[in-house]
Amino acid sequence: MRATKLYAPTLREVPSEAEIDSHKLMLKAGLICKITAGMYTYLPLAWRVMKKIEAIIREEMDAIDGQELMMPIVQPSELWEASGRWPVYGEEMMRLKDRHQREYCLGPTHEEMITWQVAHDLKSYKQLPIRLYQMQSKFRDERRPRFGLMRSREFIMKDMYSFDKDEAGLQASYDAAYEAYGKIFSRCGLNFRPVEADSGAIGGSGSHEFMALADAGEAEVLFCDHCDYAANVEIAALPAENAAAAEVKSMEEVGTPDCGTIEAVATFLGLPTNETVKSLCYQADEDFVLVLIRGDRHLNEVKLQNALNCVELTMATDEAMIAHGLTKGFIGPVGVKGIKIVIDEEVAAMPNQVVGANKKDCHLLNVNLDRDYQADIVADLRMVNAGDVCPHCGGAGHLQSARGIEVGQVFKLYTKYSEKLKAVYIDENGVEKPTLMGCYGIGVGRTMAALIEQSHDDYGIIWPMAIAPYQVAIVPVNDKDEAITACCEKLYQDLMDAGVEVVLDDRKERSGVKFNDADLIGYPLRVTIGTKGLEKGIVELKYRHNGAVEEIPVVESAAYISSKIQEMLK
Repeated sequence: MRATKLYAPTLREVPSEAEIDSHKLMLKAGLICKITAGMYTYLPLAWRVMKKIEAIIREEMDAIDGQELMMPIVQPSELWEASGRWPVYGEEMMRLKDRHQREYCLGPTHEEMITWQVAHDLKSYKQLPIRLYQMQSKFRDERRPRFGLMRSREFIMKDMYSFDKDEAGLQASYDAAYEAYGKIFSRCGLNFRPVEADSGAIGGSGSHEFMALADAGEAEVLFCDHCDYAANVEIAALPAENAAAAEVKSMEEVGTPDCGTIEAVATFLGLPTNETVKSLCYQADEDFVLVLIRGDRHLNEVKLQNALNCVELTMATDEAMIAHGLTKGFIGPVGVKGIKIVIDEEVAAMPNQVVGANKKDCHLLNVNLDRDYQADIVADLRMVNAGDVCPHCGGAGHLQSARGIEVGQVFKLYTKYSEKLKAVYIDENGVEKPTLMGCYGIGVGRTMAALIEQSHDDYGIIWPMAIAPYQVAIVPVNDKDEAITACCEKLYQDLMDAGVEVVLDDRKERSGVKFNDADLIGYPLRVTIGTKGLEKGIVELKYRHNGAVEEIPVVESAAYISSKIQEMLK
């Protein structure tokens, strides 16, 4: 490709809306163009990278017997109604109607569609296992799209679905996808870590996220400094501390003037905060919920949402609290009516709790579960923090923290969709059974963005050879020098003949501009051809990833560069 023909509208100034490095660099290097909030055109350079990532994904999916298909992005509401997700998926789903007033959605995911497809054709256990995948645009109406391709409304996803006859088969499919994902992200050049994760709106149980480690990551990852345990902070477990045995005392009301926070109450009463109980109010779908957690802990809302099995979870308003007879800053579980009470398992084990009295400037001492109030749900609701004891290795290790970008996730869906959408088979004994399903997703654009987030410097992007838009850039120092022009043209043709992806910067620009653009776009190799070098019969080869420079003979340059590319692809 000649630079004069390359459609790569680089920018000198970065739009103010770009907050993180990958977003800034993709705009500045002419990889993407914003159409509206959360929606981008992939320009030719980015699309070349995307196709290379997709090619790697295809190779690894095909290697585990995945078969590629393509499903419609517009999905009929009937499938979602059958699964039960149509009324509860939330505002992220873009709903629409056709001219006949039939309801559809722009697919945010394809569990219903693929389950219907397999159910349509599946008859016997002899057809299993089945592993089907696609690479297609998804649409989710994000409330706050940001960070470029990290959180956009329209995005390209690889989603694979497995169908097996039993749990052993599901585990085999899950393990195969897990191993394939490791190969995919390694081949793409990512520094990543698989972590235990929440299944979210997809459902099912048993999930791992593949996190590209980067400071700009939206997720917090916790990992042990002693064993191989790692988890998204949303689901990371924390062993419950055993409360000290104590004689159960009589409940007592005490005045706590102006003590509307746990810290103020503990100080006033001369107690450590871990002997107090924090009361929080939430709206969970249609339910008003009172949540109790130890005073020194922080609530994990993802754990709470999973415990409640609700779609929408928001903090309750002051008006809602008043309507339920609660006094902000002095809320407690004793005597409340018509309120669902959810407590952390540490609270369940605490004797003689200190809680709000539901009266201004008053708290209750020596409150005990079962005697003084009842809990509807007891669960692990605690947020885990860096420095906490690892839940897996018996206290030998402690948890460390890092930021991560989710680039892929694998789920065990079991029969969540197959039972409702009738993806069943006849087993060896003639008995009809639902298939066990798995779901495996990769954000293709997000993988590209995560790589840029990890691999860049002050000058621009640093692509690994495997997914670089072009492998080599040829830069003539002086486009008026016929000898330089002739050398550039010959090397350009020789490299193309050798199958190298090469850009010849034939623009009528200063060499400094060309060097800057080569670094900004991130070509792994740059060949500089100048008068002094040609006089000595050499050209300069520069490596983008480490800045190393080599002088190589002109007559050997094409073969040498080709061999270096092959080395860097291994």
